[in-house]
Amino acid sequence: MSLLSTQNLTVRFGGHVAVNNVTCAFEPGTLTAIVGPNGAGKTTYFNLISGQIKASAGSVMLGGKDISALGAPARAQAGLGRAFQLTNLFPNLTVRENVRLAVQARAGAGLNLWRIWSDRRDLTEKADEVLAAVALSDRRDALASSLPHGDQRKLEVGILMALEPQVFMFDEPTAGMSVDEAPVILNLIRSLKADKTKTILLVEHKMDVVRELSDRIIVLHNGELVADGEPAAVIASPVVQQAYLGINPEEEATA
Repeated sequence: MSLLSTQNLTVRFGGHVAVNNVTCAFEPGTLTAIVGPNGAGKTTYFNLISGQIKASAGSVMLGGKDISALGAPARAQAGLGRAFQLTNLFPNLTVRENVRLAVQARAGAGLNLWRIWSDRRDLTEKADEVLAAVALSDRRDALASSLPHGDQRKLEVGILMALEPQVFMFDEPTAGMSVDEAPVILNLIRSLKADKTKTILLVEHKMDVVRELSDRIIVLHNGELVADGEPAAVIASPVVQQAYLGINPEEEATA
């Protein structure tokens, strides 16, 4: 049984259909890349799955349960972990405090930083383990707002890891990162992919990243699902060559 699925998922903004009747299932132990040209509906599809926006029609299922009526916080609690194009941190808390809040939330220990700090050393130790995994141990006492962009992205992945979701959703995880910074995030995603109980969804424009990381690619175009399959086959398909890469196979053949 699929861990996550959407059935006829649709959203309309006035007369514009941004996502149109998308039915798709995602299995544990797989990384699915969601690609398409700008305006194709990729991030909107993500927002529908994670509950940032409400669907006009259709449903979202997680672990066999319909979560369509749940808002974003409840979906996160149910097991959907989402990283955004822009970092989503507590800027005036330290790096360790950001991760510790996520650890406490996962443990059902509340969000009182100061009481838990003294009473639950195990939670602090867990937070430090996560910081080590994302190579931020040496920045644990720095304010999140003081971190360079690449380290903020690493911290956001650390927060997701601390929440231990069933599904990891990454929306342009290397956006705004330098050539030197991006591999750190990609290595973190690789390490998450090694856990075959998890499902990973990735929206990414960089096709070299998509080719390397994905087990499967789905393509959205004008809000509709137009291709779905193994990376090599999907990338080579005429619909993707034309819609995503801007190549017309017929013109190439006659050139």
